[in-house]
Amino acid sequence: MKQRMTLAAATLLLSACGGAAPQARPQAVPVPIDKPASAAPAPRPMLSTRGLEAVIGKDANALIRLFGQPRLDVIEVQGRKLQFSGRACILDAYLYPDGRNGAEIVTHIDARRSDGAEVDRAQCVNALMAR
Repeated sequence: MKQRMTLAAATLLLSACGGAAPQARPQAVPVPIDKPASAAPAPRPMLSTRGLEAVIGKDANALIRLFGQPRLDVIEVQGRKLQFSGRACILDAYLYPDGRNGAEIVTHIDARRSDGAEVDRAQCVNALMAR
């Protein structure tokens, strides 16, 4: 009799657990790795370095010889930013380790007027060298 009650209790417990049908998991939708050309983002325009030969690839000492003492000298985690200014423009030169001996060299520059309007980078370099 004791076995019958145990069997009945176990049956009741099992039937209570299995009352609802298991829910199906949503299937993953495969994402194509290759996107059609129309979906690819437009390439970013490359900035010309024409006229920037006096600056690109140079170290901080070369920039100081060209332009004088920088208005700002900001040490960043991965590199350094030197800012030079004159009446014509403000030039930001970004220096990063070049991989050879760890020397920091100019890899990018930005140029603008004091009101923030963008100016030609080569013209700004020439204006700052002429002063």
